[in-house]
Amino acid sequence: MSTPGWSGFAFGMGNKLAASERSSLSLESDVPVEEKVKFLSRPGAFAHTLASVEIIETHMSWVFLADALVYKLKKPVRYSFLDFTTLAAREANCREEMRLNRRLAPDTYVGVMPLARDSKGALALGGAGEIVDWLVVMRRLPANRMLDRVLTEKRVGADDLERLAEVLARFYQAAEPSTISAETYADRFVMQQAENRSVLTRREFRVGDGRIFSLLDTLEERLQSDRGLLEDRALNGRILEGHGDLRPEHICLTEPIAIFDCLEFSRDLRLVDPFDELTFLGMECRILGAPSVGPTLIEQLATRLGDSPSDRLLGLYTAFRAVLRARLSLAHLLDPFPREPTKWEPLASRYLALAEQALH
Repeated sequence: MSTPGWSGFAFGMGNKLAASERSSLSLESDVPVEEKVKFLSRPGAFAHTLASVEIIETHMSWVFLADALVYKLKKPVRYSFLDFTTLAAREANCREEMRLNRRLAPDTYVGVMPLARDSKGALALGGAGEIVDWLVVMRRLPANRMLDRVLTEKRVGADDLERLAEVLARFYQAAEPSTISAETYADRFVMQQAENRSVLTRREFRVGDGRIFSLLDTLEERLQSDRGLLEDRALNGRILEGHGDLRPEHICLTEPIAIFDCLEFSRDLRLVDPFDELTFLGMECRILGAPSVGPTLIEQLATRLGDSPSDRLLGLYTAFRAVLRARLSLAHLLDPFPREPTKWEPLASRYLALAEQALH
């Protein structure tokens, strides 16, 4: 597993950092979280010989890069959209993450491993004694084959996109259509747009070059006038259980291709139109300087799936995803101690510019 992609946020998560939704740490275990992280930060914690351990912290996990393997420890946090404050909940989520991600990366996800404490209080991965936590274990993918890096270095080829299109087509063809109602599907966009507006128009944020209200108004008008396009997708059985967070940093162009780090904590949020996921992926590729990737994949998937959504619907999906990503970028700044604080407003402005383009 390469290092990118551990902090993915996807459609439907809500304003994850609103005052009412900020996480609280569990006091369930008498083994402090800090002690677990300190133990797993040591090369000696792992069965294989290591020179060092690289640690990545995200909103919901600590990730320990241990040479050829990756270990992910869930934080005991609570948000409006998930609750990891119990050992049972973290174990269940680890197992669900394993099950779901093996759909598209079966060789990458190794298993679920307990973190135990013996009678003397010593911690051990996979050891005997009281289980105090659980970790997802993965094989580390080559960083130089991650799609975001390949795009940035302008190394993506037509054969890469052909292979990716084939993998995604097989995935979507095998997925069962959702029973979500047309009304519920369309309402999801309306509800999320209300949250988009509440964050993007906060006084402390300076994004969109003063055009933010006009952009939001236009998007909301389109959600109303084109509601029938959204409803038709559900009525025609086009809403499937997808990946949920299909971004370049979650795709590794190995042989076979591995697509990992899906949105595992909510099935409802994985219920998507494949072409919504593809416009999202295409938008993220555009941000990385590869504007042709999205249209190429959409054209290839349309042929393979026998489905050709209108340009107007694709534009609506793109605009909505761009505004959502702008919101989630700014939400980082609502953290008490945001990482990379200078990054988020310029990135949000880039997403908003893409939204404007998609609506015209």
